[in-house]
Amino acid sequence: MQVATEPEVKDGQMSSELKMLPDDSVGQLVQLFKLLADETRIRILYLLHQADELNVLELCNLLDQRQPSVSHHLALLRVAGLIDMRRDGKHNYYRIVLKEFESLIGRVFQGTDVNPLRICFENYELRYGLIESAK
Repeated sequence: MQVATEPEVKDGQMSSELKMLPDDSVGQLVQLFKLLADETRIRILYLLHQADELNVLELCNLLDQRQPSVSHHLALLRVAGLIDMRRDGKHNYYRIVLKEFESLIGRVFQGTDVNPLRICFENYELRYGLIESAK
């Protein structure tokens, strides 16, 4: 585990070791975190993770919410690229876009030396960055 050192500031300037995120990256992350700062959307993502794919009616029943509300949340997640949809007859089926989640984690930890390289959530493990093979 790395021990954080106190950043050095001389003449009002931070040492060259510290880096700031570019403004456009900060703006994108703020928008993404705002999107994820909703209980229903987090529940939808968690349910989709467990089931791989669910239709709107199944999500309505699981969330105990009406169809217009669930569809609104699904639309926001879909526009953000976090989920995808396929149509089968009368039903729309939704699933998580794993590549986008990996990209999200990469953006959040971009440029840091923090090195956990994985995030565990219950039985789900998301790995990111360079992972050395076990010897």
